[in-house]
Amino acid sequence: MAHYGSKELAQSFRTVRTNTLEAARDIPQDKYGFRSTPDCRSVERLLAHIALSYRFQHRVHAVEKRSSMVGFDFPAMMSELGAKEAEPRTKSQVIAMLEDEGEIWATFLDGVSDEFLAETVSFPSEFSQPPKSRLEMILSVKEHEMHHRGQVMLVQRMLGIVPHLTREREARMAQTRETEAS
Repeated sequence: MAHYGSKELAQSFRTVRTNTLEAARDIPQDKYGFRSTPDCRSVERLLAHIALSYRFQHRVHAVEKRSSMVGFDFPAMMSELGAKEAEPRTKSQVIAMLEDEGEIWATFLDGVSDEFLAETVSFPSEFSQPPKSRLEMILSVKEHEMHHRGQVMLVQRMLGIVPHLTREREARMAQTRETEAS
């Protein structure tokens, strides 16, 4: 089995972010205020959430280099991220933020060691969970983004936009059919 380390982590995150950026670019500015339901985030806010949510893991692993989450002020962190996410932005500002914030995270990932990824982080007893490796925690950033990008793609469908990944797959399938027919 091939080794999966910092270079692969960074590359896979960049791929995920590139796909998120394509989805963000495909939605017109006048639809950035669209909400699928009144209690859901708008397109703008959902994309801002995607852009900023890595900051939790970045603070834990890059800034504070915590080995324990005991004493970490989760409510303050969530409040800080929520306030930043809620700042109004234009489509171009959201896209720039996705690009800039994504590169901060990818650059960090690109430079971590295997030993660092293998380190464990423990949690307060009230969390009732065993320690996790930094790798597992760091992978959650990509998983979280893919979850929310799925929401963005559903919103695209609601707006009559065929997501770019679907367009690309359909083009490949059409090319394959043409090749087989000739």
